[in-house]
Amino acid sequence: MSLVPAFASPSSPVIITGGASGIGLACAQALAAVGRPVALWDINGDMAVDACRAISDAHRTAATSIAVDLREIGAIETALAATRDAIGAPGGLVHAAGIVDTGSLDGMTANSWDSGIAIHLRSLAFIVQAIRADLAARPESAIVAIASINATLGNAANPIYSAAKGGILSLVRSLADRLAMDGIRINSVSPGQIMTPMLRPTVDALPQGYFEKRILLNRLGEADEVARVVRFLLSDEASYITASEIVVDGGNISSQRG
Repeated sequence: MSLVPAFASPSSPVIITGGASGIGLACAQALAAVGRPVALWDINGDMAVDACRAISDAHRTAATSIAVDLREIGAIETALAATRDAIGAPGGLVHAAGIVDTGSLDGMTANSWDSGIAIHLRSLAFIVQAIRADLAARPESAIVAIASINATLGNAANPIYSAAKGGILSLVRSLADRLAMDGIRINSVSPGQIMTPMLRPTVDALPQGYFEKRILLNRLGEADEVARVVRFLLSDEASYITASEIVVDGGNISSQRG
């Protein structure tokens, strides 16, 4: 048995939703660094183009950008066809697309609820449905869905986000049961407080050290620290892991330390 890490195996293309920024972009960079072609799906097409160009220049790996609004179910097949044409049929998926609500219960609307659930949760189910045959045709295919510690801890500020991420944990376990029939693995990663464009406004608005007080490692995480875990789960290194959740939060505890 070889003890050489197999992070580059399999070498099949990977779709990354929300791939133009934050954790999604970090995942695309980490995968491209080991030679895996990547398709960056993002609602911000211009940002995706720029990110794709930077990845190609840095890693000399095939990369493509697809502008897609995951609230539209019909857009998934269109984006998938474009991906196949550009870099080939996918052998992996990272579902990192997301938005965050900050209006708490009083600020919630029917539109904000539908939008949050559609982007985080509903799109995962329909993307997997669309790519299942592609993944089944490639040995060692795998999926990673980005959830959150809010899925289990909850957060008064963003009930829609928390509900959607909780749904991801349940959906991943359900899909794992079905996808195992095709030899496809699926897992979730739940980040804690990771410094991304989504978190930055909250960090800037709160007192210095607010989050660090409840993190055992006494610091916020970086997106690439999550991306390395995602890359592991998509690789042959994780060949016997499915239906699991890996928490990447620096030891976040629910109550504030003194």
